[in-house]
Amino acid sequence: MTTVSIGSDDLYPVAKFLAEELKRRGYNVIIHGSLLSNKVEPWPEVAKNVAEDVAQGKADTGIVICYTGTGVSIAANKIKGIRAALCFDAQTAKGARLWNDANVLALSGRLTSEQVAKEILDAWFSVKEIDKSEKENIEKVKLLDELR
Repeated sequence: MTTVSIGSDDLYPVAKFLAEELKRRGYNVIIHGSLLSNKVEPWPEVAKNVAEDVAQGKADTGIVICYTGTGVSIAANKIKGIRAALCFDAQTAKGARLWNDANVLALSGRLTSEQVAKEILDAWFSVKEIDKSEKENIEKVKLLDELR
């Protein structure tokens, strides 16, 4: 069973929706941040907790949410082995998985509707393997972790 770690810095409607939607779809879900505490939490900590779940193999993928999605994306990408992608639509999410081997999805709590969130989840989980023509580039990105 696929495990998804999800965290949000505030109780955005889309964050609550995604946590429930993932469960409804049969994923094992690890919850962080406001979704767990029911109060505003620091976005860097939320992103760190989710990204560490993925980097340590506790989760297969992660989802991080803040007001714009930018902060959690930046913070998650500080964790070695994480390739977080800020996505606003399904095509971007699919491309992030297919061409960049993204393992953490960053979303805007302000801009992402439930319908768009469903489409993004469908696209994110539709990719079962990377585009082989991008393997060399993805490996180059992974090597950048060694510069830390």
